[in-house]
Amino acid sequence: MTASPQDRTRPDQARSEASEQAVGLPKTLRRLDIVALAVAAVISLDTLGVISVNGGEAFTWTAVLAVVFLVPYALIFAELGSAFPQEGGPYVWVKLAFGKLAASVTTLFYWVTNPVWIGGSLVFLAADTWDGFVFHLGSGTVADYVFKLGFVWLTILTAIVSLRTGKWITIAGAVAKIAVVVVFVGTALAYGAQHGFAGLEDARFTPTIGGFLAVVPILLFAYVGFEAPNGAGEEMRDPQRDVPGAVGRSAGIAVLCYLLPVFAIIAVTPAEEVTGLGGFFDAVQTVFSLYGGAADGLLTVTAVVFVFALLNQGSAWMIVSDRMQAMAAADGGFFSRRLGAFHPRLGTPVRVNILSGVTATVFLLAAMQLVDGTSASVFGVVLTVAITTLLMSYLVIIPAAARLRRTHPDTPRPYRAPAMTACCAVVLAWIALGSWVALFPGTLESLFGESYDFADSWGVSRLTFESFTLGTVALLLVLGLLGHFTGTRRR
Repeated sequence: MTASPQDRTRPDQARSEASEQAVGLPKTLRRLDIVALAVAAVISLDTLGVISVNGGEAFTWTAVLAVVFLVPYALIFAELGSAFPQEGGPYVWVKLAFGKLAASVTTLFYWVTNPVWIGGSLVFLAADTWDGFVFHLGSGTVADYVFKLGFVWLTILTAIVSLRTGKWITIAGAVAKIAVVVVFVGTALAYGAQHGFAGLEDARFTPTIGGFLAVVPILLFAYVGFEAPNGAGEEMRDPQRDVPGAVGRSAGIAVLCYLLPVFAIIAVTPAEEVTGLGGFFDAVQTVFSLYGGAADGLLTVTAVVFVFALLNQGSAWMIVSDRMQAMAAADGGFFSRRLGAFHPRLGTPVRVNILSGVTATVFLLAAMQLVDGTSASVFGVVLTVAITTLLMSYLVIIPAAARLRRTHPDTPRPYRAPAMTACCAVVLAWIALGSWVALFPGTLESLFGESYDFADSWGVSRLTFESFTLGTVALLLVLGLLGHFTGTRRR
């Protein structure tokens, strides 16, 4: 196929309108920093309980997808991130492959996932943990609102500070996250050796269609994001050398940090007691009884570290996705180029950071007021919205990766993924399946003759669920198109 003039655009030209914003950004990120940023973003402690709800076969599917999804996914972005290390990452890649309109809409879906997830899902888990093990907040009280709003804006603040400072917060969060997992898994093993593994008595590890469809969207959501550090591509010291190694290391850490705690939760907690919202910390509470009189104090300390890790997890995504959206705005792809301005001293896109905070706040208040159900129901529904918007962005990013191999063959590739086209086809098929299951739960189950009780699964009616999910997708499409055409016209 003959490439069009747009297809032949050089990578440095793809961001020509936004390049002034990236000029002079300090080269801050080394390989270890990139690994920490990926670990902080990708390892989602909030998903551990949701995965474990599905019992023993959830562990089986977690292991299977690590091989058949995560491996080709990591190979794709090890190549793409080192070959096209421009600031803005996926925005630049999609623009090179399919043009600015596709890049603008795709980046909006990628970016908005994070304030939606922080304000409508992550904060509920943080509040539930804090309420149960640190300080009683209540539900809908002034303390509840203060904590949740404070969590959102502290997350934004840690993304606003300079990357030179913020990367140390990210490293601390990554270490805290791994420490929580290691302590929990180690204690669970000691607890099981002494008291037995009650959960394994009824656990069924044999995979089924119903179990697969229940867990596939959340597992895909848990495993994606290794391309995220490329949002700060021009703030890396040597992305051509460091990105492939960082992707490989962080992917290996992620697999262990999902497989081990999921197995531990399933092993020590009877299946009927595992919940999506508090499943992980319920298991922590169970195994910490091993410490006798010191258990309460250790639970409080662990809860504080856990909430810090959650906050840092949101902050890591804000650091990178806000840069992507800022580059789109600076390039005339989102309402006003002023939104793409980087602060001259901090080197961060403060205006987009604040926009993220406002969006997260709006979604937090909407989730608390509009979704009729318990905190667990709100958590599940809004987490699904975040899963949907993020996975839908990959429906464009993955084909862009395959297309760039064909249209930009002369771009130096320090690392070349084997069977790139096949890797993209496999990953795209998984993403399409996960997107459908997240948007329309229960439809494929019916096709395969599996029973499915919507209200029992979600705690809300299908009308409420679809209104929230499909309504969000439709709104984002409209905003993406308006933002692109308004930004282009004003440019």
